Amino acid sequence: MSETTRPWWVLVAASAVLGLVVLDETVVGVALPTMSADLAMSQVESHWVVNAYLLTFTCFLAVGGKLGDMLGRRVVFPAGAGGFLLGSLLAGLAPSGGWLIAARAVQGIGAAVTFPASMAIVTHTFPPERRGMAFAVQTTLAGCFMASGPLVGGVFAQTISWRWIFLINLPIVLLTVGVLWFAYVEKPVVRPPGLFARFDRAGLVLLVGALTAITIGLMQATEWGWSSPAILTLLAGGLVLLAAFVGVELKRAAPLIELDLLAIPTFTGGNIVFAVFQFEKTIVFIFVALYLQHVLGRTPIASGLLVSIAILPTLLTSRLAGRIRDARGARGPLTLALFLTALCVMAIGIGTVLRSEVLIGAVMILWGAVMPGIAVTARPALMRAVALDKQGQASGVNLSIQMLGGTVAIAVCGTLLVATGAYWLVFLVTGLCTLAAAGAAWLLVERPG
Repeated sequence: MSETTRPWWVLVAASAVLGLVVLDETVVGVALPTMSADLAMSQVESHWVVNAYLLTFTCFLAVGGKLGDMLGRRVVFPAGAGGFLLGSLLAGLAPSGGWLIAARAVQGIGAAVTFPASMAIVTHTFPPERRGMAFAVQTTLAGCFMASGPLVGGVFAQTISWRWIFLINLPIVLLTVGVLWFAYVEKPVVRPPGLFARFDRAGLVLLVGALTAITIGLMQATEWGWSSPAILTLLAGGLVLLAAFVGVELKRAAPLIELDLLAIPTFTGGNIVFAVFQFEKTIVFIFVALYLQHVLGRTPIASGLLVSIAILPTLLTSRLAGRIRDARGARGPLTLALFLTALCVMAIGIGTVLRSEVLIGAVMILWGAVMPGIAVTARPALMRAVALDKQGQASGVNLSIQMLGGTVAIAVCGTLLVATGAYWLVFLVTGLCTLAAAGAAWLLVERPG
């Protein structure tokens, strides 16, 4: 390992772990029916396998960024990766649905700590004039992992065991952490006196409590009853804790999440877009795979192949979306991309009514081709709207709100599917939410004057 090749070793290793983090968003959906049958899980429990990961990821993402700043990435990255590895091992060995759900929560915490550290490591390793190239490589590799997730999940679930979608993480994590440990060089972290005393523990407790209570309330409502005291207490208590969290954060000198940034229209609009972007992506990845197996009787491999093919165009159209954004700005292209993806999602719903796999597959390919027009266009706009000294905090807020969109998606649409059994309704609701985000983009993002 020479000084010339050292940055590339760091880039590949950091990208591989980041790829596993996004892979675990998409790999589970296709295998859910097999897991449910093997562990005798109810439909709601199977949805928790997805949402336990997303919920803890959302809650602890800001913590991961803060810990990286305080302790250094050379310490935090292996710690987060170790948590992700432990969660993967426990999930692969899970003897019951409850065990699997708990293991997925551990995975999510590890992923939340690892994700911002991975991004920061690449930033610190490459000089400013080469960071664009480095992040392009990292994004492409992560996109390849994400695209392969449904097919990988289908192959393991059908041929070997669904457990290997988690166990395969172990050697990859160990190898990449080992490479980073030897390749990544970090300047010593200077810790000011009282650093840990200033950590926003109250904000963390309130945020975790609020999101957990609201998510449990929404997801369990169909089993426990919307009017049950437990559900009403969870939802009301969650809202009270969320309000308390906002109040605490606005008064803190060093808050866990700097909510003052949401006063910037473009930043607020961009975050609405990213929340809905994650909402839409989660629903398509998970519920199309479920529909193909539960309703059309397709195998896990066939379902995974269709979903993976639909994601592949994103790898080809990302550069085009960037060029359009550079030429036209963010407001118009972003609004159009959201409008088109909304139509695509609702067309998938029509395909479920017609029981047409051909229509669903064709629309999903178009959906995949348009999706980069959202992420590639919105991210630069919302980050450019924030002062340079707030960029790190803005990134943390953005990622937290984005992942919250996926948590809400499973909570709301999972409950809707259990209550009605209507896949078309799930896709209709998702499409309408995306249309609302298109309106928010037009009104808030880079608005004139």
